[in-house]
Amino acid sequence: MGRTLLLLSILLFLIHSSISAPEPVLDTAGKKVRIATNYYILPATPGANGGIMVASTGNKTCPMDVVKAENGLGYPFRFYPANYKKGVIRVSTDQNIVTDTYSSCYQPKVWKLDQYDPSTGKYFITTAYEEGNPGLRTIKNWFKIEKYGTGGYKFMYCPSVCSDCKVMCKDVGLFVKDGQTHLALAEEPFEVVFQPWVVPS
Repeated sequence: MGRTLLLLSILLFLIHSSISAPEPVLDTAGKKVRIATNYYILPATPGANGGIMVASTGNKTCPMDVVKAENGLGYPFRFYPANYKKGVIRVSTDQNIVTDTYSSCYQPKVWKLDQYDPSTGKYFITTAYEEGNPGLRTIKNWFKIEKYGTGGYKFMYCPSVCSDCKVMCKDVGLFVKDGQTHLALAEEPFEVVFQPWVVPS
């Protein structure tokens, strides 16, 4: 019996060791991106301008849409995985992407896939107010970070927080509408990096 338990323990250890967690997402300093920590989302191309922010677009004020700024760092964002017990953000895992930068909409802004826009044939990225609660009701609020390009990353909409839900899987890219560069589902992904936010002095 003792030998059997020993062999079983060794087998379980080997199985556990072979199942590795997805690799961590790294910031521009080469450090692991952490939960609930602010980062700027910037173009991966050296010298490219304009980080990601949220803004009122078209004729609507709220909810705000996720857009690329013409210049500057954009807004700081935080990442909250569906498995909130883990302290590090990892590739290929479901995330809420959140900013609470002040605006006329007041509440924290969580990335959300908007309804299909027949005028452009696109699904734009807008914002919602609910964080967490992974499942059918929040299925449009979850995005994944994947490695892309030469040291950069991309966002994907391909949520797996609801095993019974039928979802599409597509990259997040850029699309210009009414003079504003929006984040939207696209064939060509937008390559980004994550720069740690520093408290303004």
